[in-house]
Amino acid sequence: MEQRKRPLAPHLQVYRLPLTAVVSITHRMTGVLLAAGLMLFVLSLAVIQCGASSFQAMQSVIHQPLIGIAVWMMIYALFFHLCHGVRHLFWDAGEGYEKPLMNYYILLEMFASVALTFISFLFVQLGS
Repeated sequence: MEQRKRPLAPHLQVYRLPLTAVVSITHRMTGVLLAAGLMLFVLSLAVIQCGASSFQAMQSVIHQPLIGIAVWMMIYALFFHLCHGVRHLFWDAGEGYEKPLMNYYILLEMFASVALTFISFLFVQLGS
């Protein structure tokens, strides 16, 4: 039996995802990250509630450099998720479906999430 050559479906080495797909996937990943972060936050509140020694232990853990980086990544994830959610509100209103406008809004939400994270960082630094 002779096999016919059929076209192959494009795979990740060939197919390039559109920017809106990459941002959508990132939005889902930040949602999962925020859910995990919220569970860790609730766990840390439960540990702190156990007394002064637990509070001191939690303080020493939080002041580790890698934990600090993770906390700021979570803050960025929160602002990115928020900005992308605002863009979805525009979509729900029927606005912003033109491709150039979609890419503009993506760049705007990326800039806004970085700017909000940076402003939060400055606020924390000035407060300490």
